[in-house]
Amino acid sequence: MVARLMIFWNLSRNENSVIKEVDKMNNEIKIFEGNQIRSVWDNDKEEWYFSVVDVVGTLTDSKDPGAYWRKLKQRLKEEGSEVVTFCHGLKLKAADGKMRESDVADMQGIFRIIQSVPSPKAEPFKMWLAEVGKERLDEIVDPELTIERALETYLRKGYSREWINQRLQAIQVRKELTDSWQDYGVKEGLEYAILTNEISKAWSVMSTREYKDFKGLKKQNLRDNMSTTELILN
Repeated sequence: MVARLMIFWNLSRNENSVIKEVDKMNNEIKIFEGNQIRSVWDNDKEEWYFSVVDVVGTLTDSKDPGAYWRKLKQRLKEEGSEVVTFCHGLKLKAADGKMRESDVADMQGIFRIIQSVPSPKAEPFKMWLAEVGKERLDEIVDPELTIERALETYLRKGYSREWINQRLQAIQVRKELTDSWQDYGVKEGLEYAILTNEISKAWSVMSTREYKDFKGLKKQNLRDNMSTTELILN
């Protein structure tokens, strides 16, 4: 399999075709008051989906939001509530780094769930959701806003402008590369990981996991913890 994938990669390096828009589900992490909310943007439906467990955990500060949601979900079903019909399963990255199926809901569903969870954070969270939705719609109209917001985020985190410029260039290069992989039939997930590991080994003699271990990283994004030189090589 590696040999076949490396052929795809070598072909993509020489590909000069125009970048194509790829319809897929884009996984992102949103932050509300320091809490991570796993989110998925559906390009086809132009709709956000949010992890219900993450939302419930944020609203309740529960130590076991998964158990809280299971009990709430069961109670809503017994009451004949339509809220649970807004939920469906999607694979999201779990705490252990693996993709696991989890309940998600679109904005309408999340608003309905919020009404079932007594929380002083309910109103601020609704306002935050509305802003998240507005930002994405703004970015569809003006894609440059995506870059501007990424720039602002990295500046707030204390990165230098030199590093940020290199990071944004690396994101664009990665996007071009994965677009080419898709054009040649490479499947997102395992095959992407295999190719990414081969690229990592080519310049660092380490796989992506080994390089994260070398840097003492666990859940953190590897590229966000690279130097400017590492970003150029990667």
